[in-house]
Amino acid sequence: MESAETDLPELFLRAAKRIRRNQVARLAPLGLTPAQARALRIVGHQQEPLRMTALADRLGIVPRSATTVVDALAGAGLVTRAPDPDNRRATLVTPTEAGRAALARMSDARREAAEELFATLSAEQRETLRDLLATLDSAAC
Repeated sequence: MESAETDLPELFLRAAKRIRRNQVARLAPLGLTPAQARALRIVGHQQEPLRMTALADRLGIVPRSATTVVDALAGAGLVTRAPDPDNRRATLVTPTEAGRAALARMSDARREAAEELFATLSAEQRETLRDLLATLDSAAC
């Protein structure tokens, strides 16, 4: 049997891959890739339209790649683009009503996927896992 130091990273990566496969499968009926879904979530959770450069920063990608993602979302009618009135070289991205509906379906799909994945854990184990992951997340900042 391996020690926690050696098998923990492997177990964590396998769980992450399982989550990703499940996410891809649940996003497919919506016609979204994981990158598009993540971008739509970021844009959809803003109070104001988001500049393309800010979206690229939040996604951790170069602005040209963000343009490709937004092109696909706009082509699907999920977001609109408009010139920024404060900076004519900047573009603002806003979710459409169809985009907000897709966000709701994505949220349902994520919840269902999480319920399926974590169903084997007790409520106490899920809470412990949530606390541990939150601790790791806060230490990364």
